[in-house]
Amino acid sequence: MSDIDLIATDLSNIDWQELVDGLNRYLRLRTTPIGMKLFADAAEMEEIPRVRRPKDIHTTDQIVGQASRNGWTVGITADDLVGAQCKTVIGLAPRDEDWLSGQNMAGVWYETVEDSSLHQHSMDVAPFGSYEAMAVSPLASGRLNPPDIALIYATPAQMILFINGLQWSGYKKLEWGCVGESACADSWGRALATGEPSLSIPCFAERRYGGVMEDELLMAIPPAYLPKVIAGLGHLSRNGLRYPIPQYGVNNDVRAGMGVSYG
Repeated sequence: MSDIDLIATDLSNIDWQELVDGLNRYLRLRTTPIGMKLFADAAEMEEIPRVRRPKDIHTTDQIVGQASRNGWTVGITADDLVGAQCKTVIGLAPRDEDWLSGQNMAGVWYETVEDSSLHQHSMDVAPFGSYEAMAVSPLASGRLNPPDIALIYATPAQMILFINGLQWSGYKKLEWGCVGESACADSWGRALATGEPSLSIPCFAERRYGGVMEDELLMAIPPAYLPKVIAGLGHLSRNGLRYPIPQYGVNNDVRAGMGVSYG
């Protein structure tokens, strides 16, 4: 069975509220699941119902945070973002030689310009030249219909069960990297570039400017995968593998517990 058989290929009939309800049923997420969508035409972005346009200059982290923390639908162009780092990850600025040099990060995040440049070259970014705008919105609103990717913030315990649900059928080992600072490249940058589920440890800027909590991880994932995740979580739940994960105790005889979960 191919990967394409394992995910929903037709998103036209998805009930977005029902999808979010399914995630919350099994994971009790405390942060709003959101979608992100790129637009070839900024005018199309501005036609999204109840879209907000920034009056100030922001980081992409802040724009994502306005959707996931405030529940807003927000649309931006490159002019709304603070610098090339944010713009380039979502395909609104080129991955040019100045950007690849990483010179602005040398001596701050990395010891040398060479280290900084290696960091920039390692980042996954959306392709430049096809898009003029981006929007984020709570998934349940259905306003992006469909988004290019969904962004799911979760604690490590919630996230491993999310991944277990994804792997329930058609198992595949999932492998990710970590660029360190600018970890948005590991999440929405990679997911937009590859169409693959992409996990990240949110970086300093995401936590300082985007409101990400210190115990949260971020999964960026094409929404077509989500019905498969929820179905997998349902099977795991019926097997007693559910959130919150009850503590068994570090000193107890482990055989009774292991016999139920591992055979």
